[in-house]
Amino acid sequence: MSGPALIARQVTVRYGRHTAVRQVDLEVRPGRLHALLGPNGAGKSTLVRALAHITPPTAGDVVVDGAHLPALPARARARRIAFLPQDTVIEPAFTVLGLVRLGRYAHIGRWRSAGCTDEHVVRESLERVGVADLADRTVPSLSGGQRQLVLLAKALAQQSRYLLLDEPVSALDLHHQLRVLTLLRELADEGTGVAVVLHDLDLAARFADHVSVLSQGTVAAAGAPTRVLTADLLLRVYRVTAQVSAEPATGAVHVCALHAVETSQPSLLSRPDSLEDPCTAPV
Repeated sequence: MSGPALIARQVTVRYGRHTAVRQVDLEVRPGRLHALLGPNGAGKSTLVRALAHITPPTAGDVVVDGAHLPALPARARARRIAFLPQDTVIEPAFTVLGLVRLGRYAHIGRWRSAGCTDEHVVRESLERVGVADLADRTVPSLSGGQRQLVLLAKALAQQSRYLLLDEPVSALDLHHQLRVLTLLRELADEGTGVAVVLHDLDLAARFADHVSVLSQGTVAAAGAPTRVLTADLLLRVYRVTAQVSAEPATGAVHVCALHAVETSQPSLLSRPDSLEDPCTAPV
């Protein structure tokens, strides 16, 4: 497939002797929401950081819209790619409004200072994420979840073609999880290429067009959620037996994990029929 894309080609990332990501190919395209899944330590965060040029690959290449990513100046990269990490150290003196204004860095250079358009984008970003009421608060006064939402607003204010997010809903309640994933879906529908690291398989299945499941630094499976998220994959990659079905309310894949399988255990897929199934057991 040709056209604009953020592409990882045979990307490998090593930390000393440890290989976190090994020869991964991946494409993030405008207008698509791509979920990166996998167990702890699978390489998801390392891969998304490599895509954002935060952790440059040890081997392989990252290309954005036909340009070699490391060759682009910092502001040019920022106009193409916005990145929301899991953890960010923020100077305590910042207010929420001041922090989100930093998202306009990519568009304000030597020859242009911030103007009305920039302020409009900042205010709109706060509104879309639902944190406009926090604008005058200082960063230390925020909860962990509020801080994550404010950082998302900052990433939106960057107005980049590609938005990369590392577990953006891990600190959020159910309401804000749905609000953030709905927003990411809207951004993709508006033409942004979105890649998001998630642990919640049901959210990934409901909102993503495409999923890549990582295991031990490589891509174990990739494709549409309905094709990829199977009981066999969950056993192989996550080491759980699971019931996979269609969620009646949304039609998306629903995963109900049944049993954790230790490597020394025989498969629990053949468990006795009398064993209660928590997916269907009465509450």
